[in-house]
Amino acid sequence: MQQHEFKGVIESLLFANQHPLTIDNIIRIVGDEVEKKVVKGLLAELMAEYRGMERSFHLVEVGEGYQFRTKTEYAPWIRSLHKIKPARLRQSALETLAIVAYRQPVVRAEVEQIRGVDSGWVLNSLLEKGLVKILGRKEVPGRPLVYGTDRRFLEVFGLRDLSGLPTIQELDALKEEEQAEAPPEPIIEEEEGAA
Repeated sequence: MQQHEFKGVIESLLFANQHPLTIDNIIRIVGDEVEKKVVKGLLAELMAEYRGMERSFHLVEVGEGYQFRTKTEYAPWIRSLHKIKPARLRQSALETLAIVAYRQPVVRAEVEQIRGVDSGWVLNSLLEKGLVKILGRKEVPGRPLVYGTDRRFLEVFGLRDLSGLPTIQELDALKEEEQAEAPPEPIIEEEEGAA
C-alpha cells in the first residue's frame, strides 16, 4: 500500500470512530507493516490539511489519540440538532476532579482532607461519568482505593495528555488577571464624628 493510501485509510478510520484512536490502535488495524513514525507523520499531515481547509471541524490530538471534532463555535447548532443540554458538573465535582487530576494517584481520604468534606458520593458520580477510574489499592492499612483520571477526562476537557493541564502558576496568573479586570469596590468614606 502506498503512503497516500495509508493516509486515506487512517482518515477513514478516524472518521468512522466516535472515540479518539491512538497510533497503536491504527497500527493494529492497518497492520504492522507501517511504522509508528510514518503513522505519526501522516496524522500531522492530516491535521495541517484540515487546519488549512477552514472547515467546521478539525482533527485534534486528544485523550492520547486523534479524533475529528466540531469546532466550538458550532456547538449551539449541534446541541439543537441532538436536543442536548451540555452536561454541567457541580462545584463539588469540579473541585474533586481537579484534586484527582493534579494529585493522582490519590485516595479518598486525601481528597477529603483537601476539600474538608466527605467526598465519597462525588467520587462515585465521577466514576459513573467515566471521568475518574480506580487505579488499584494503596498498600497501607485498610487498603483504600486509589483514584486517577480516566482517558474520558482528557477527551471531555480536550487535552492530549495530563501535561496539558494548566500549571499552578498559570492558574494564579489567570486569577490575578480576572481580579484586575473586576471593577473596583466603591470606597465609602465615613464623615468625621460618625459612629
